[in-house]
Amino acid sequence: MMQNNAYNTYKNNSVNYASREQLLLMLLDGAVKFSKIGRQAIVDKDVKKAHENLVKTQNIFYELMTTLDIEKGGEWAKGLMNIYDFIVRRLTDANIKKDIEIMNEVIPLIEDVRDTWNEAYKIAKGTK
Repeated sequence: MMQNNAYNTYKNNSVNYASREQLLLMLLDGAVKFSKIGRQAIVDKDVKKAHENLVKTQNIFYELMTTLDIEKGGEWAKGLMNIYDFIVRRLTDANIKKDIEIMNEVIPLIEDVRDTWNEAYKIAKGTK
């Protein structure tokens, strides 16, 4: 019980005191995790679990789309918005069809987005 409380406190503090960049990376780590859980649930024929995790992944990308500043980001941000939109549409297709092949297509793209933001964060922090 005490370990659980300590872990929850740690988790709360890591979110509450994280920078915007760190929160972005946490969201993207979650998107990778939930998409993989969703893919496995499709394999396991667990429709409810697949749906819940694919929706969680979509919600993360909806949040990223909402916070993306197209005006400041220009063409780069527009391109990123198109990638986010594509991911959301493919997740919707995968969820409706419970299609493992679509998940095999979209998960590497989600990982690429996460890895790209991770590299950008390292470069911005000067730790590369």
